[in-house]
Amino acid sequence: MAQRVGIVGIGQTNHSGRRPYHNDGEVIYDAVSAALADAQLSIKDIDNVIIGDMELFEGHSLNDAMLLDYTGAAGRSGFKMNTGGTVGSMSVIAGWYNVASGLCDTTLVIGWEKHDEGPTTSAITTIWDPALNRPFEVGAISGLAMISNAYMTRSGCPLEIGAIVRAQASDNAARNPKAHLRERYTVQDVMSARMVLYPLNLLMICPTSLGACALVLAGEKKARKINKKPVWIRDHATAHQVTRGMDFMAEAGKIDTSMTVTGRKIFQRNHITKPMDEIQVFEMYDPCAFCQPAWLEEFGLCEAGQGWRLIEKGVTAREGAFPVSPSGGTLCTNAIGDTATVRVAEAALQLRGDAGEHQVTREVKMALASGYGGMYWTDLLLLTNTLD
Repeated sequence: MAQRVGIVGIGQTNHSGRRPYHNDGEVIYDAVSAALADAQLSIKDIDNVIIGDMELFEGHSLNDAMLLDYTGAAGRSGFKMNTGGTVGSMSVIAGWYNVASGLCDTTLVIGWEKHDEGPTTSAITTIWDPALNRPFEVGAISGLAMISNAYMTRSGCPLEIGAIVRAQASDNAARNPKAHLRERYTVQDVMSARMVLYPLNLLMICPTSLGACALVLAGEKKARKINKKPVWIRDHATAHQVTRGMDFMAEAGKIDTSMTVTGRKIFQRNHITKPMDEIQVFEMYDPCAFCQPAWLEEFGLCEAGQGWRLIEKGVTAREGAFPVSPSGGTLCTNAIGDTATVRVAEAALQLRGDAGEHQVTREVKMALASGYGGMYWTDLLLLTNTLD
């Protein structure tokens, strides 16, 4: 029988746009040191190390070997993850498998990215078919603009909802010392920002950030000894979806997406029938403002066409009935290799009651965290503070 897995240590760097005075390893070392200190462990207590990032962006190859002195992986089992935007959540899930299977008792999971060392958009652009799509696609923003336009068309969502989401994210990030973009914006500030690709303006899309996040995972028996309030990874689900270039996400609302599948699996397996009542917070991987209302619906948290109305009513605000991304989310911090790891870390902090100024006002007993990337690949994790 698989052993149950808890998060017993959380470490995260301050995120920024540039840090030329730190090399890659030093950024990682800061997060690893913080996670070990949080768990009150040393690297000698770690059996296994998993590291994940998008190495294409920095121009490195096999950087898991290059960074051994900083990750503590020398002489330990482990491996390198590279799965696009989901790399941070897949690294956590891989760590879960290592511990749950009994392969090891403790695993150190590291997500990181140093975006000041490579051109992210030009790298992502190469995923598009060179003959059919590449002349019309620019990095990730083209796909995000299509998601946004498709959602607005089918749901009647007004442009102002994107501005509400971003203003709300800015207020959350201003309370979070680890976030990258911490300036507060009003709805009017967001509406007045420079247009990039309709309907997304400069403030409605995520930044390219620099930072690292590390988690220490442990089996149930050891977790209870290490930490008085471990956070348990109750369940996780992964789904992939193949798209066909220019119709990227045009089928949303008509077919099951990867988010629909993962949400359904998590809720059915855990007998969750009213997710917005039974779950208290959701750290969503939300790379643009309109992803938040669209994906609330696709995950099955609300009915079709209701996502943007919940945002309009303030339901998803930090002090609302169902807070979404109270850390500021991907909209304010996006070091791609750690973005989804941060979602898990921030959800865990909410469950521990250790999120500081951006702690939600509800009592948190159950939380969701998601990862998103690649060709519409979704990870969804369910976290709890008890195993009852």
